[in-house]
Amino acid sequence: MGRKSYAGRMPAVLATATALLLAAACGSPNTADSGSGGAKAAESVKVGLVYSKSGPLATYGKQYLEGFQAGLDYATQGSKKVGGQAIEVTEVDDGGDPAKAVSAAKDLIGKGYKIIAGSTSSGVATQVAPITEQNKVLFISGPAATDAVTGAGAHTFRSGRQTSQDISTAAAFIGDVQGKKVVVFAQDSAFGQANVAGVKAVLGAKGATVEPLLVPASATDFTPFATQAKETEADLLFVAWAGTTAQAMWTSLGQQGVFDATKVVTGLDITATWPSYGKVADKVNFLSHYFAGAAGTDIEKAMTERVTKAGGTVDLFTGDGFTAAQMIVHAAEQGTDPDAMAKALAGWSFDGVKGKLTVRAEDHALLQPMFQAKLTGGETPTAELVEKLEADAVAPPVVKK
Repeated sequence: MGRKSYAGRMPAVLATATALLLAAACGSPNTADSGSGGAKAAESVKVGLVYSKSGPLATYGKQYLEGFQAGLDYATQGSKKVGGQAIEVTEVDDGGDPAKAVSAAKDLIGKGYKIIAGSTSSGVATQVAPITEQNKVLFISGPAATDAVTGAGAHTFRSGRQTSQDISTAAAFIGDVQGKKVVVFAQDSAFGQANVAGVKAVLGAKGATVEPLLVPASATDFTPFATQAKETEADLLFVAWAGTTAQAMWTSLGQQGVFDATKVVTGLDITATWPSYGKVADKVNFLSHYFAGAAGTDIEKAMTERVTKAGGTVDLFTGDGFTAAQMIVHAAEQGTDPDAMAKALAGWSFDGVKGKLTVRAEDHALLQPMFQAKLTGGETPTAELVEKLEADAVAPPVVKK
């Protein structure tokens, strides 16, 4: 049990938390459901979505799934078929657990699936990629932002952005970083340390001096750390924070006058988190992968119409799912041979939700526009576009193989 298989149609948007709603139906992954007239798996394109339906990133997973469903409808013009073959999608919930994700990927590959997609967390993506590479199966990672997915192998791709694109977008707030001081204000955790490493790798290489200011994950009083942040006299304070203490942290930064002393930049998360910035919301500079309405493209409108009609809401990672569906349909036009599918994707440029997207041939980075934003509106903030950065301006370094 624990997975739902369907072919020839996508289910109505399941209103559960996070990515792939782990529907508990018992449909066999070896045959399509009745919607395809009983077509056998050999007559379909089999796609395994392994994502976070549950767990800490369930909200992200839900957005991804809704976007994927909309993207599949758009890319196939409503047929859910490619080359005359039904697209059979099997959803598996990894709960954000890399071990569960690896087990699910192996199971699907053993059943003949040639396409795996959906990784919501970076920890999952970095564990699934080697499995798919070893088995020469196409892997299209989802919202997972780790740079490690780029250049991971001949069959590994991504439908979202990566950390270095976030960092380059943040740096654009201060222009040329040569000789500038950048302080990374983060929790002393794997997440925080990864952000420090990422900022050093990207901005340090461009001549910036990068220093960490790490806060114990158990901290509840942020006043001394906010004071330290102000005293650094940084040109840019890059805030990387996760968890329930965010509002208290932002309040402390405001109380200690940090916003008057330096430019504070952080990533714009999902809509539900926006009220957590409280009274300092309009003082924070936001780098943004995506927010509803940011792009203003025809494809964004098409995605929004489909997601809304199905009962969903467009948010941060909806576009990642939509893009994944576009990539899968394009790849599957070549048949189900993973080498042929990978060749079709490498170097491919196409119109996506955010604008022109390109899969860089050298390492499969997804080159894409990024956004700078601000929040306005007090207790119920809304996001406004400050600037759109073209793909070339935030392109990650090429991974040499």
